[in-house]
Amino acid sequence: MTESVLMDRRSFLRSGAAMGAAAALGSTEVFAAEEKAKIRPLEGKMTYEEVRNRAREMMMPRCYVCPECNGRGPCVGQVPGFGGMGASRGFQANYDSLAAVQLNSRVVHGVHVPDTSIDFFGTKISMPVVAAPTGGTTYNMGGKLTEEEFVTAICGGCSKAGTLGAVADGIGDPLPVFEKRLETLKKLGFKAIVGLKPRLNKDIIERMKLAAQAGVVALTIDLDSAGRAARATKGQTVEPKTFEQLKELVKASPLPLLFKGIMTPDEAELCIQAGAAGIVVSNHGGRTLADTPGAAAVLPRIADKVNGRCYIMVDGTVARGTDVEKYLAMGAQCTLAGRHFVRAAHGGLADGVALFANKIRSELAVAMVLTGAQRVSEINRKMVVIPKDYLA
Repeated sequence: MTESVLMDRRSFLRSGAAMGAAAALGSTEVFAAEEKAKIRPLEGKMTYEEVRNRAREMMMPRCYVCPECNGRGPCVGQVPGFGGMGASRGFQANYDSLAAVQLNSRVVHGVHVPDTSIDFFGTKISMPVVAAPTGGTTYNMGGKLTEEEFVTAICGGCSKAGTLGAVADGIGDPLPVFEKRLETLKKLGFKAIVGLKPRLNKDIIERMKLAAQAGVVALTIDLDSAGRAARATKGQTVEPKTFEQLKELVKASPLPLLFKGIMTPDEAELCIQAGAAGIVVSNHGGRTLADTPGAAAVLPRIADKVNGRCYIMVDGTVARGTDVEKYLAMGAQCTLAGRHFVRAAHGGLADGVALFANKIRSELAVAMVLTGAQRVSEINRKMVVIPKDYLA
């Protein structure tokens, strides 16, 4: 066991003891309120380990920043928070299904300095990794960062690293909250993607138009968030979408529109027929429907069905450059990273986000050298060993 892992666990145990003491007093909220005034993200020169440790102090008990984010920590079933629904098996399936894919090491070739950049709907970015739209700074993350601080950290840090940040539309967020996030994005001049919830179509279209004025490159709609309707606040309807409604949204969108939460080849086909610019293969981090398969387990069959007819993104426990290469080798063109970007923002603001993004980019470059890919477009299935049950 490495010294860094031991230190991480010791920090976790110390933080856990503090959490337990607060719980014994009857209120973890009191603990959070008392700590808010004195715990702030790091600034200046920092290590990724320092960012993680500070994020743990900032985010507990919403997120424990475990040594390995696999859905098996104290966050099991913790929604709101960073856990997964039910027994967190969907969250765990994301981790386990991706871990089961292995890379084929190839070292007889001429690749030395690979190009990790890609074109994302007309915008060149430094790597096939974009921040996942993540909302709920108060109810999911603990409320230690304001909306403006969070958007600035995510989008500013991603911009520093040459990729795209994200702005989210939370289920319980009224329109003014969403507008404030977009205003922050526009004021700072960063490019980003925006994730929308499956509200009534008229409400989605209204938000699409607002996003188009704020430097947004593409839009996603979390179709699988429809399962959270019972938790939506009064007047904030979310719903499943029919094929006709998908077509209406595509027609109305002023930007490339990707439907997120696609986990089967037949629904990928429906999105293509509706005219979507792309899809996001995702079980929402295991946070909407319990006991789903992991994204890696369904991606190859979906990619085969799509066969280049629309853009494919994917998310699910993306933490390392090797994770990115695995997903790309199975058919995705770009990945989303959620929980780890959020932690980096809470641990080190924009600098922490840039630190994580550059870390994952560096790891991807190493993986490309050791599998023989000069460019991202050269990453293919010959570079991975895929479990047979993932394939058609």
